Amino acid sequence: MKPKFIVGGVVILAFLIFAGVNFQKSLTPYVSLAEAKKKGATVQIKGARVGGSEAYDMESKTFNFRLIDGSGEEFQVIYHGVKPSNFEHATEVVARGRYHNGAFEADELLVKCPSKYEAESVEGVKS
Repeated sequence: MKPKFIVGGVVILAFLIFAGVNFQKSLTPYVSLAEAKKKGATVQIKGARVGGSEAYDMESKTFNFRLIDGSGEEFQVIYHGVKPSNFEHATEVVARGRYHNGAFEADELLVKCPSKYEAESVEGVKS
């Protein structure tokens, strides 16, 4: 075999290994609060926002709020970052982080708002 084919094969193999390892790290599973408490690892929790539970501390840039997960369990979320501008309109929030010291400490938030393209109900009109 020619040396340039061997070098090319090694480079391609190294790239595939690098891509596979980084892709594996980016996969964060969705779990319930009970599972997040058990795992202690970085996970994603999806829940409904509890209205009126939000508090933002400007000095520490910490945003606290409460969510209710799919099993109906309510829990505190502590997000270290800027409060999302559309948080009040959120119907669902996905928090990525880990459960620690009685609260879910999130390092990333995804706010899901109702679609502006959803049909609005109009009185007297059946869909």
